[in-house]
Amino acid sequence: MKKGMTLYLGIDTSAYTTSLAIVDEQAELVYENRKILTVPEGERGLAQSAALFQHVQNLPQLVTAVPPQYWEKVSALGVSTAPRPIQESYMPVFLPGYGVAAAMASARCIPLVETSHQEGHLAAGIASSKLKEPHFLAIHISGGTTELLEVHHTQPGKLDIQLLGGTTDLHAGQFVDRVGVRLGLPFPAGKSLEELARQADPGAAAWLPSAVRGFEVSFSGVETAAQRLIDQGKNPADVARAVEGCIVRTLGKLLQAGMEKTTLSEILIVGGVASNQFIRQELKKRLARHANLHWAEPDWSRDNAIGVALLALEKVRGCII
Repeated sequence: MKKGMTLYLGIDTSAYTTSLAIVDEQAELVYENRKILTVPEGERGLAQSAALFQHVQNLPQLVTAVPPQYWEKVSALGVSTAPRPIQESYMPVFLPGYGVAAAMASARCIPLVETSHQEGHLAAGIASSKLKEPHFLAIHISGGTTELLEVHHTQPGKLDIQLLGGTTDLHAGQFVDRVGVRLGLPFPAGKSLEELARQADPGAAAWLPSAVRGFEVSFSGVETAAQRLIDQGKNPADVARAVEGCIVRTLGKLLQAGMEKTTLSEILIVGGVASNQFIRQELKKRLARHANLHWAEPDWSRDNAIGVALLALEKVRGCII
């Protein structure tokens, strides 16, 4: 770290991850740390109260782990305070992060930049993929979100997001987790399901249908169908690959609808499910002729505070990085 370098710190407390990140004035990642929330074995999620309590426990550990030499150089704090940048968007899990960030910013007499979890995901994706186009389509796919978005990145520290479509029931990550837990995998099941699917028969990717109607997608029916495959004693690896194949076809159709409506061909894909390499490869095959796909780095696809720190940098400097 250069002498006199200015730093920007971000905090994000999502449904399953407590995270803290620091970037420098060149938008380079200087420091990052995160803790995955603990979910009891066999469970498929956490109540908001349980997740909030774990954030309260985790945040002091993350803050005290920051190397001491960084603190005097932190000139602004960013924090996610809601799932999405809309007025009615709210989840209790974001309260601990806001409380800690607001207290630190007040004590240090430095700016506090409030943003949303979704904007943080998009900002991390923009930075790690080197996307330069200010107007693009985005897919945010995770355990709590499956949405097709039209995005304008024309204001420093702020993304103008229009929701075009998404799921009417289960999110893609919930689909993965429910089937994964039933297969005996730990929650969240994304990484383990991806590893299991590598042992699958290639044809298994076509076992499950996709349910897409215009800009609406559904995973509840195919989740039931996947559970039926398990009941029938199908090879667990094949079931895992069937889940991945279903997600690929679903997202491909949703993105095609978005491109036809907006005529946009620049597409950013973010969220935990976007770290799956099979899904990445197959979507590239399906859409390569018609779209330029941009992906967050796999580790930046999962919940993290990097994008939050980057948005704080933009807001304070008054320019898009």
